[in-house]
Amino acid sequence: MSFSEIYDIAGAGMHAQTIRLNTVASNLANAGAAAENPDSAFRALKPVFSTIYNQTQQVQLSGAHVQVAGIVETDAPLDMRYEPNHPFADEQGCVAYSNVNTVDEMADMMAASRSFETNVEVMNRARSMQQGLLQLGAN
Repeated sequence: MSFSEIYDIAGAGMHAQTIRLNTVASNLANAGAAAENPDSAFRALKPVFSTIYNQTQQVQLSGAHVQVAGIVETDAPLDMRYEPNHPFADEQGCVAYSNVNTVDEMADMMAASRSFETNVEVMNRARSMQQGLLQLGAN
């Protein structure tokens, strides 16, 4: 595997985790947001990842990287609260709030952040190996 392939794989991972962190930020920003009706309530967003395999001419796998296939809304139920005095309350006195679970989002944020850091470390180690090879060649 070449160094450029290592950089491509780590870069794709960093890009995917950046999108994951952006969706977490969007979800946390809209946590607890009330809506006039359940159809217009914010629903938590989740990125969907897919694996792209790289193949050499000998049909052997030389590596794989991640790709963001899309971003979907979760199907978790909305948070319906009984608040009859709220301006967005329906006929039964319930208000629809977003379905964002802040605990899940914080855990997802920590996992994405650690994954991003791991990809940065892979790039740093590949760069260090390249520098070591250059020093060997100079001697």
